[in-house]
Amino acid sequence: MSAKHFINDPTHLVNAALQAITLTNPSVALDAANKVVYRRPGYGSSQQKVSIISGGGSGHEPSFAAMVGTGLLSAAVAGTIFASPSAEQVRAAIMARVDNNEPSSSTAESGGVLVTVMNYTGDVLNFGMAVEKARAAGVNAEMVVVGDDVGVGRAKAGKVGRRGIAGTVLVHKISGALAVQGRSLAEVAKVARLTAENLVSVGASLDHVHVPGRAPPDLNSAEHLKDRELELGMGIHNEAGSSRETAIELPGLVRKMLAQLLDPNDADRAFVRVNSNEVVLLVNNLGGVSVLELGGILTEVVTQLDKGHGIKPVRILSGTFMTSLNGLGFSISLLNVVNTDIGGPSMIDLLDYPCEATGWSTPISKLTWEEKNTATRQQDASVGFNSGPSGLKLDPKAAQTALINALESVIAVEPEVTRYDTVVGDGDCGIGLKRGAEAVLKHLSSQPLSGDAVIDVANIVPVIEMEMDGTSGALYAIFLNALVAALRSEAAAQSEASPQVWASALDQSCEALSKYTPARPGDRTLVDALYPFVEVLGKTGDVKQAAEAAQSAAEGTKGMKASLGRTVYIGGSGFEQVPDPGAWGLASFFLGLAGVKKEKGDEEWETL
Repeated sequence: MSAKHFINDPTHLVNAALQAITLTNPSVALDAANKVVYRRPGYGSSQQKVSIISGGGSGHEPSFAAMVGTGLLSAAVAGTIFASPSAEQVRAAIMARVDNNEPSSSTAESGGVLVTVMNYTGDVLNFGMAVEKARAAGVNAEMVVVGDDVGVGRAKAGKVGRRGIAGTVLVHKISGALAVQGRSLAEVAKVARLTAENLVSVGASLDHVHVPGRAPPDLNSAEHLKDRELELGMGIHNEAGSSRETAIELPGLVRKMLAQLLDPNDADRAFVRVNSNEVVLLVNNLGGVSVLELGGILTEVVTQLDKGHGIKPVRILSGTFMTSLNGLGFSISLLNVVNTDIGGPSMIDLLDYPCEATGWSTPISKLTWEEKNTATRQQDASVGFNSGPSGLKLDPKAAQTALINALESVIAVEPEVTRYDTVVGDGDCGIGLKRGAEAVLKHLSSQPLSGDAVIDVANIVPVIEMEMDGTSGALYAIFLNALVAALRSEAAAQSEASPQVWASALDQSCEALSKYTPARPGDRTLVDALYPFVEVLGKTGDVKQAAEAAQSAAEGTKGMKASLGRTVYIGGSGFEQVPDPGAWGLASFFLGLAGVKKEKGDEEWETL
């Protein structure tokens, strides 16, 4: 790999590259503060009711920013190189940089925002958190997660599932074409999911890439590929592939890649049975392959598809769509074309539909250049949603006392949680929980609970988002945003926030959280304490019984082998000696909420 770059400052590089999109396509603008490229007002179809937003880490250009334009994406949100953008960046895009068809809009019933992301944990959590915030604000929003990579099979991928790679751009193109024709959010989301479910991709690379600003690579390390080596199944974030091949020529490599894509007998990778009469082929340049060589690769792929598998693609796309910086590799994607079942255009019709974006092959029209449109969106992207009175009442004094006791309990058990996390994690779980608890306590001291359940929870959400970072912070933020929406829904039929109302809302929040994480009871995560609390509260209406169930479940994680989280990678037998730190911290919160308190340093819990 080469460690030489014209721009070595990664921050300047990303910002300058985003600005370049607006220079080559006058129909788009840049929100530099949030790194959002969005379609300027006045472009697109007047009948379009659905805005489509995507994004992810930088380094994959032209995806995602150069896919913004009429007939494709409405906006794209960029993170730093190979890192997800924050939930706040995504929220700004949804709420202030696209038409989101809020409830006051005449198209609100069938319109809204579709958020499409690739299946990487950071992207799913941060984009998911923004979607839940939008829903809590009353925006009709859906999220589609694309996982098309077969390089990592079922056994290795486990609950995380397939990664998203270059086939994602076909989802963008097809859903974008449907949206510009005025279809509803339900229809656009359905076809986007259907496209994603019928996609398979796999990549290969001759070397890893060097990220600008990082130290030069060690050419003697095991990670460095030797002259005759290549990675098969390599991801777009510089991850190692599923296997390392030596002295393999292009025909043999393509043969192996197509086998991983098409062999129905490969139980580990047979995600899609490509049996349609219509198949779309996309050969994607990972950034460092010359146009000449990519042409040779394409010819080999098309030849082997025909002779080895009897497939003659009805559409062939070749070029640079989704890169890994200047990765010296390529990927093959196959779309099994199926009936959309919505009446009207087929997947092929939608793929052929005109669009105007520099990242796609269609050129920018003469009319767009000559209009010299300079319109921008000036809404304040920093403003959150305003929730008026919901009518769902609670006793503010009693609730505040219980909440303060719960938060103080979390602070008191920080040493225990930290000790547990030092054994099975990186030791920061307790500090993160304590920091969040202290921030909410500070918030309550200046802004006591009002007695409106929806408003009170909504006011706490931004505190959690600002003060708790990492995966647990994102999980709590998603859950609480979903809780706001669930409580607002309950308020339509209830006037009092009874235990049963809370249980129902919490159950809905658990369901929302499950969309963004595969964690379930038994995986040794905070979910092991959460689900029993919600279940017992719903059955009994008794907070103390529910808290005790959560504590018992948290204790039960001792000896439980982790399926998710950093513990999976650490190994060893530490999990046999301590409970899951996140579950223990959450159970401590629930016990405090029930009036059972533990002072710092105490061994036993004491009922108040």
